[in-house]
Formats: sequence, structure tokens, C-alpha cells
Amino acid sequence: MAGKIAVKICGLTDAVGVKAAVDAGARYVGFVCFPKSPRHVELSQAATMAAEVPVGICKVALTVNADDAMLDALLAQVPIDMLQLHGNESVERVAAVQARYGLPVMKAVGVAGPDDLAALDAYSKVADQLLVDAKPPEGADLPGGNGLIFDWRLIAGRRWACPWMLAGGLTAANVAEAVARTGARQVDVSSGVESAPGFKDPALIASFVAAAVG
Repeated sequence: MAGKIAVKICGLTDAVGVKAAVDAGARYVGFVCFPKSPRHVELSQAATMAAEVPVGICKVALTVNADDAMLDALLAQVPIDMLQLHGNESVERVAAVQARYGLPVMKAVGVAGPDDLAALDAYSKVADQLLVDAKPPEGADLPGGNGLIFDWRLIAGRRWACPWMLAGGLTAANVAEAVARTGARQVDVSSGVESAPGFKDPALIASFVAAAVG
């Protein structure tokens, strides 16, 4: 797998989706712990799915503006490898979560225009990874998983102080172009491999990973 693009399948909701992601060669699997999302899973369900993931594949829990009590409960039940903070968490909050839990933290940052790039620079100095995502529409219920694409030229050739992952409206049809335009070495997909919101399609997962890794 050396030199290949690493793929994260996010928003998995059942064992079938987890198996499809693993079988396709995904390097990360993501579980959403955010009740407003159609991909939300209860902690007991996330724990069951995480237990089925082979060693060597990174298990990621996505939270949105979660407080310590919620993260305490999550980590007490679900055997994960990385926390994904997908809300309005500050740079200070990212650092505090790292210090409290001792796990790698991925910080999602929404991009719509040039004014959003400064946030990427700031978070890259504290986060273990960045998730460069499309900024949600004003007033949207969900901070991600909206199937939106941002202008990839905004980040073409850019590098930060930590590894990063490209997200936002990726599908099997456009992921190769996205990688070519941005230089991304890691990509994240959720809605782009679903038959309906919250329902992952094994065939779409396989097609996406194949298109991403080339």
C-alpha cells in the first residue's frame, strides 16, 4: 500500500458497511456520534462495529462540540484510535482534548473561500490531522456529510504542519480528479457511497476505494 491514497469511509452504521470498507481496502473507518446526523449510531452500536475492525485499520469517532462528559462516555465504551472533532471546537479545545485523552485528534475545517484558509493554518499547529471539508450552508443542521464540493484550487499544492485529508462531495466519479488537483494523499467519503442518507452501499464503497487508490 506504500504510496497509495489512504481512504476513510465515514458514517458507517452497520456491520455490512464495516465489512465492505475493510474488504475494499479502506485505511480508516468512521462512526458518527452526533444525534442530528442520519448516520448517528448509539455508543453500544459503535462499540459492536468497532470490535469487528481488524487491527491496523484506524477507527475514528466523529463528534460535534462534544463536552468532556460525552467524550468520557464514548471512550469508556468504544475502542477507537482517533477522535474527529467536527464542530466549532477552538484551537484550545483541540489541545485540551488531546491532553485529556491521549488520542490523536483530527480537526475538521470547512472551506468555502480564501478567508477560511487561515483556520487550517491555525488548527494544523495543534491537531494530529486536518480534515479539509466543504463548509456547510448557512443554517445547515449538519457540519459535514452534505455532499458539497468546494473549489479545490483553493488548497492546490498547499501543505500544513500535520497530515491532512480531503473531504466534501467526493464520489467514485470525481475522487481521482480531486486528488490530482489538490495533491491530497488521504480522502474521506460518506454520502458519496450511500444509496440513501445513512445507508452505505458496498458496491459504491468498493468503486470509490478503487477509484481513489488508482
